[in-house]
Amino acid sequence: MGDRKNKNKNKNKKVLWRSRSSFGSYIREQKGRLYIIRSCIVMLLCWHD
Repeated sequence: MGDRKNKNKNKNKKVLWRSRSSFGSYIREQKGRLYIIRSCIVMLLCWHD
């Protein structure tokens, strides 16, 4: 029975790590989007005919 409890604890740690990893990738994706939007806005503001 002790082995089962240890396996469950290890599974929970892996799930937490995966959720942190996916959260990190989500943050990186949002930073990329903001960078692109910021670049477009700067380009539009600085663009002259």
